[in-house]
Amino acid sequence: MKNIVLLISLLFTVFFGYGQKASASKAKKLFENRAYSEAAKMYQSLPKTPENLQNLGDSYFYNAQMTNAKAAYAQLFASSDSLPKVYYFRYGQSLKAAGDFKTADSILSIYTGEVMDTPKLKRTLSRIVPYLYELQPLKNSASGDFGISWYGDNVVFSSYRNKDNPTYEWNNKPYLDLYEATLSEEKDALEQVTPFSEDINSKTHESNATFTADGKTMYFSRTNDKRVKIGDDKIATIKLYKAELIDGKWTNVEELPFSSDTYSTQHPFLNPSNTKLFFSSDMPGSLGSFDIYSVDITEDGFGTPVNLGEVINTEHREQFPFMDQSETLYFASDGHQGLGNLDIFMSNGYAGFYSKPINLGETINSGMDDFGYVLNEDVQKGFISSNRSGEDLIYAFLRIPNKKRYIVEGTVIDKNTKEILPGTTVTLYDDKGEVVGQTVVGDDAKYAFNTKPNQLYRIEGYRDFYAPGEQEFTTNDDGRFEFNIELEIESYDDAEDIVVTKDDGYIYIELENIYFDFGKWDIKPQAASILDIMVGLLKKYPRMEVQLGAHTDSRSSEEYNLNLSLNRAKSTLEYLVANGIERSRLRSKGYGESQPLVDCKDDCTEEEHSINRRCEFLILK
Repeated sequence: MKNIVLLISLLFTVFFGYGQKASASKAKKLFENRAYSEAAKMYQSLPKTPENLQNLGDSYFYNAQMTNAKAAYAQLFASSDSLPKVYYFRYGQSLKAAGDFKTADSILSIYTGEVMDTPKLKRTLSRIVPYLYELQPLKNSASGDFGISWYGDNVVFSSYRNKDNPTYEWNNKPYLDLYEATLSEEKDALEQVTPFSEDINSKTHESNATFTADGKTMYFSRTNDKRVKIGDDKIATIKLYKAELIDGKWTNVEELPFSSDTYSTQHPFLNPSNTKLFFSSDMPGSLGSFDIYSVDITEDGFGTPVNLGEVINTEHREQFPFMDQSETLYFASDGHQGLGNLDIFMSNGYAGFYSKPINLGETINSGMDDFGYVLNEDVQKGFISSNRSGEDLIYAFLRIPNKKRYIVEGTVIDKNTKEILPGTTVTLYDDKGEVVGQTVVGDDAKYAFNTKPNQLYRIEGYRDFYAPGEQEFTTNDDGRFEFNIELEIESYDDAEDIVVTKDDGYIYIELENIYFDFGKWDIKPQAASILDIMVGLLKKYPRMEVQLGAHTDSRSSEEYNLNLSLNRAKSTLEYLVANGIERSRLRSKGYGESQPLVDCKDDCTEEEHSINRRCEFLILK
């Protein structure tokens, strides 16, 4: 009898162990297939190993179930001293969603390497945001509604209302379709909600439609109907499509040429003139998870997509672009400092340049995902999407000017020519050196900012190839500065004798030539004394960025000369870095013998060889 009991116990142990292994394997497979809802259920019952806790937390995080994600990540941090850096970001975001800003800021400070202070950010934003928002749920918006846009007097939005659609494994919800609705007179309720055209809605996801002013062309997102293996994963990317309204029927539905099976393009929005399409993508060249791009719409189709750059984009998500009539860009981001997860930001734009984004503040943003901002400027009303209630819903807002007065204003001009300088970035700092306002000036080069009474401020103007110009001023008792400030900035060319604009249109720093021993690239004492002048100039202008280009004469082979010039350019760069210049401000490039100043080919004199053997310093910005 004892032996039978032992045998049963052994079999039970083996069976139980096998069951655990099978469950862990199945949970991992669900997770890798992005079936996060089912994966979370399974991971809940598995041993709390670091890998299981990571995947459990991520399964909740990707479905915006932040309370559960926070609990899983808290166990993960308690169980492991060495975690991938990204978990500091995700844990911090889940803590913000729960309102635990103190812990979130301490975790995110480790992640960013900077001091995070969300309560201080809220106080600052309350002073500097140009608008406040009265927000309320849009009546008749159902769970899963998001991504609303204007379609004439009506609206179109995304939703998983169609319960007959297949179930999406990611969240166990039906696939998304587009819906059309009218609005109540107060624009605070959806009415007459109907599925959008069956020529657009398909068996996969459709979302985020945008329409031309005449209503005859639309762009929208659609998930690929097949999964493609990318690395170790099989994923279905999201693509952008165009459709035309002909005789009341949406037809000519075609994929945009810059969409792909290997990366996603999504969240399209047309600028007011319908000449550019803004969208979000993780295409090659993106700075992070998703970046905002724009592409020109031409008579022949489309131009080349352009990344809006590191002022707008970060290593995390920038999505859901919207542009108002004044070319102010609104978008959602969890990479810029915010109140938690996706927040809505605004950035003033001019001729493709954008000012540092401003968080719209806590009257519209929450600790959860807030996104999909659209505005009717005529009535100062609009909508956002948010999962702050636990599910995606559409919210209506009324935009109200912040009760502050513009009290410092002026124009940016060239110090020497006195010409106005559109596109200059103007930044306002308080007496502690903190940014309290920033804008990119438009065609008239004028700026205006709010200030407080009896405060010391510093205002700075900056643009590429110019030395920053700044002035300090103090406001009087009622907060109004008595005089306009004409902000003068000076080009590097005018400010420094050794900076020259050449016939090729580029701006160079002209130094005495740097000589290297034959076939070598070490910096000799004479060259070091010349480069010290460069060090002083770069320290004087901390925003200046320079390309160090090295050229050789035509002796030796082209391959040898190219490698020699590369080494000389790198050696020059390393000397500058060793003397306190940030590496990020420098580029090195070797040209070999490809760009001689004296084209004497194989019949050069020693003097002509020495002229061709040179270093050039090109100012990049």
